[in-house]
Amino acid sequence: MSHVLKEIIKNLSVDCAIFGFEKSFLEILLIKRKRNPEKGRWALPGGFIKKEELVDQAAKRVLEETTGITNLYLEDVAFFDAPERFPLWRVFTFGYFALVSPENYPVHIGIDTTDVKWFKLNELPDLPFDHKYIIDTALEKLRNRVRYRPIGFELLPAKFTLPQLQHLYESILDKKLDKRNFRKKLMAMNLLQKLEEKETNNIKRAAYLYRFDKKNYNKLKKQGLIFEL
Repeated sequence: MSHVLKEIIKNLSVDCAIFGFEKSFLEILLIKRKRNPEKGRWALPGGFIKKEELVDQAAKRVLEETTGITNLYLEDVAFFDAPERFPLWRVFTFGYFALVSPENYPVHIGIDTTDVKWFKLNELPDLPFDHKYIIDTALEKLRNRVRYRPIGFELLPAKFTLPQLQHLYESILDKKLDKRNFRKKLMAMNLLQKLEEKETNNIKRAAYLYRFDKKNYNKLKKQGLIFEL
């Protein structure tokens, strides 16, 4: 391997913005750095790419090593190449975003990490490098994606209420949605299964629980269904 190729691999990394949804708030998972630079500060999970890895493989490995999270929805965001983004040498990073339901993905402290914690998007600590810019870019892509692909369901538990679903979309899109129109569009696509169960944490006005029918979505998609909210 040439010296140039070694330097290219050394200077390539991945950083992942992991979004979760808890109690009507959109959150992001941060790790506390164990090493310099920026030791002790909250940051996005990230790491360098190994020479034998594909970029997607590196992103999945880094997430598992730093947070313990595996088997989640993962999508590339952008390539970040600002010359000053890393203080020690020139590092280019591939940004990703992941979507998880926090109750289904317990996290733990991993390699080069002293803590792992969920933060509300409007209560983020001061972040190192260009991680705030990566989060903003990932959020913008999520907002574009969530209206035309049913990826928002990755942020919900397997069983959810319609108010939960609307709160999720309002949290992501950062705007109030008309309840009647929102539900009308959803029901017209035949992608939700209404269950006989009701939520248990609201006795007075308990809402019915629903489940996203992924199998029917894939079937309807082949038939030309256009998901749009």
